[in-house]
Amino acid sequence: MKLYTYHQSSASYRVRIALNLKGIAVEQEYFDLTKDAHLSADYAKVNPQRLVPSLDVDGDILTQSIAIMEYLEETHPNNPILPKNPIARAQSRAIALAIAGDISAINNLKIRKYLKSHFAATDADVKVKWIQHWIADGFTAIEALLKRSKHTGIFCVGDFPTIADCCLVPQMFNARRFELDLAPFPTIVRITDACEALPAFAAAHPTKQADAA
Repeated sequence: MKLYTYHQSSASYRVRIALNLKGIAVEQEYFDLTKDAHLSADYAKVNPQRLVPSLDVDGDILTQSIAIMEYLEETHPNNPILPKNPIARAQSRAIALAIAGDISAINNLKIRKYLKSHFAATDADVKVKWIQHWIADGFTAIEALLKRSKHTGIFCVGDFPTIADCCLVPQMFNARRFELDLAPFPTIVRITDACEALPAFAAAHPTKQADAA
């Protein structure tokens, strides 16, 4: 398998964590999103969305981080990243999608560039007014979900990492990167600390990647 990735991509970070949790080694090819490397015609042949990550599985190209993680779970059931209990399983997916779809998707680089080029947004506007707002908005809901659920454990759902944690930790990386006040989110902070203590999460960190500056 071959992973098309970028070290600071939250979506790529999620998949790296899932691969590490399952002990799957892959070849990696790096695309510097800040230099628009992913927008090339050649990469469009790999992923028409021109996004990372993409996972090449013997010539079949999988896209979208959630779909890739679901594929890994179905084909490599060891060290599961989805609980067996249907309610807990649904909750894992719900948290993962809340992050991937409702926070990360509207904060990624292409959105930030569009805000600057088409709406005259400044760096301060994008960083403080946009990114911090949408992370805080999403984290407020997730914090409440985690506090009320009987399935919350050491990790988001239970006592082993799931796709929810694979998504949470990269989003926390962004929250810290953009200097969000984390005081209102003690459960999220606690779970992130538990995750980051595990080798699978530590090895997936952006600073540990070969393309990190």
